[in-house]
Amino acid sequence: MIDHLRGLAQATETLPTSTGLELLLQHLVAACVFSVVGIVVFLGCLVLMEKLTPFSILHEIGEEHNLAVSIVVAAIVLGISIIIAASVIG
Repeated sequence: MIDHLRGLAQATETLPTSTGLELLLQHLVAACVFSVVGIVVFLGCLVLMEKLTPFSILHEIGEEHNLAVSIVVAAIVLGISIIIAASVIG
């Protein structure tokens, strides 16, 4: 039993460990990938929202200065952003 435990201890000592710089680089790459995926999903949701509405959101906000549409779009954007952030965090 003791020999078995010694063998396990020696096996764990030989496992490669990553340095702090490698770990930082892995986390930075993961953050960049998740950021790009989140932005793509967010833009897809905005395009889908524009297609589903019976009027042009850009026209209503930009040219007509419709405050009600602006508030609704802002709420939808915040909701989508919170969902994407929660899915990235895990």
